[in-house]
Amino acid sequence: ETMAALQLRFLLVSFFTNILGEAQYIMQDAALMHYIDRRFLSLENRLEKCNQDIMDYVQEFRDFSRRMLSRLDGVNVYKAELKNEVDHLLTRVERAQRDIDYFESVKESDSCVEVDEDLVEQQLIEEAESKRKIKLMLNASCDHMLAGIKSLKIVKKAGDMHGSWLKDPSKDYQKIYFLNGPKSKIVLEFANIRMFTESIKTARRLTLPFPWQGTGHAVYNGFLFYHRHGSLNEIIKYNLQKRNMTDQMLLPGAGQTSPYELYPSAKIDLAVDELGLWAIHAEPDSGGKLVLTKINHATMTVENTWDTSCESKNAEAAFLMCGALYVVYNSPSGGTSRTECVYDVLDTINIYEFTALHFPKRQGIHSMIHYNPREKQLFAWYNGSQIIYKLVTKQRN
Repeated sequence: ETMAALQLRFLLVSFFTNILGEAQYIMQDAALMHYIDRRFLSLENRLEKCNQDIMDYVQEFRDFSRRMLSRLDGVNVYKAELKNEVDHLLTRVERAQRDIDYFESVKESDSCVEVDEDLVEQQLIEEAESKRKIKLMLNASCDHMLAGIKSLKIVKKAGDMHGSWLKDPSKDYQKIYFLNGPKSKIVLEFANIRMFTESIKTARRLTLPFPWQGTGHAVYNGFLFYHRHGSLNEIIKYNLQKRNMTDQMLLPGAGQTSPYELYPSAKIDLAVDELGLWAIHAEPDSGGKLVLTKINHATMTVENTWDTSCESKNAEAAFLMCGALYVVYNSPSGGTSRTECVYDVLDTINIYEFTALHFPKRQGIHSMIHYNPREKQLFAWYNGSQIIYKLVTKQRN
């Protein structure tokens, strides 16, 4: 029995010794695994911090790149503005020099007035040649003028107090473009005027790259031309089919003051007639008179500029027909709109025989009036209503 007890004790001691040894190994393995786990966790934290630092650096670099590109764009715009202002200044200096030369040539002497018939004849020849060049430049074949505003049709009442609605007069375009408000980026395009009258939901939505300023936009040859909001005188050319900006230009001298005293938010009013694209604007040194500029819509360059005789005081809108500017006036309190001033760049209309033409029925101020040369009628926006005015024309003398 004693021997059996000793053997049993020996077996128990060996058994517990083995268990203690294995437990010790397990504890050592657990400690090692805990250490390795902590090291991996530390490494993961460092990798995550490194990754976050890299992302921060990349974002900072992107922000820096955007700032630099923005500043470079600004430098290019300032450069273009400076060039245009210098060109404009040179043009004004040339005009002033011509005026000085003219006044010196006709200045009366103290003793007597001598008329140089050769000089007068030369001036008449130069004037006729200047008119011929302008007519050639404009490729002018128009022979009609405004004789009356016959009737109106309210097509729809939609949108804000101010806005613009347009139809491309070139080719056989039927689409209607709806630009609501004096500032926005959203243009609604309708397949035709019937769809426009039925529902806004049928419109195709176009988002411009930059918002517009005022309501003096123009649609011509598949492009939308508008004054960019936030700029002094930048005009954007936008392809309505491809939905992208294709060109831009700066209009020298424009944008500092409105051509229309009764609608001051319109700084540049773009217009289309039989001869192409125009800009109606005002300049600080134009003596309160409207300035008319012919724009080459293909190259986005200025072809010619005229200082008109039409006042901006009490003016609410204007439009062109066959190279003649018709300015619409009203009273500040809102009376009957009427055309009281006409300026013909071809000098074929006797402005002294032109009488004021009143718009029918409306009592208030239009925020836009645009002539459609293909349909020979006016598209207008009055107090949230989209209106068409039928016109009466006659042959020029």
